[in-house]
Amino acid sequence: MRASETRERGYVTAETAVVVPSLIALLGLLLWGGAAVVAQVRCVDAASAGARAAARDEPPERIRRAVRVVAPRGAEVELSREGELVRVRVTARAAGPGPLGVDLEAEAVAHAEPG
Repeated sequence: MRASETRERGYVTAETAVVVPSLIALLGLLLWGGAAVVAQVRCVDAASAGARAAARDEPPERIRRAVRVVAPRGAEVELSREGELVRVRVTARAAGPGPLGVDLEAEAVAHAEPG
């Protein structure tokens, strides 16, 4: 085996030692970002479900139950009424390593049904 072939093998090993951890970190960030997007969509859907229930003049506990069925775990729900409009705000925190956790929020407004 020539000395140049041995050196080339060394370069491949060094490149692999740098590239593989970078790819793993990138994959982890992509998975975390995807989970955060899914949690945001769930917040939006939960706020919409809560607003529909509130528009039907459901009791507050049923509204909260409708929201919690769809919302991410640990989500908080705020209900308010402004004249004929009902507003539901859902807030949650997307899990992440260390400071990478993201606060999520969604709000839905619906017109209260008459009667």
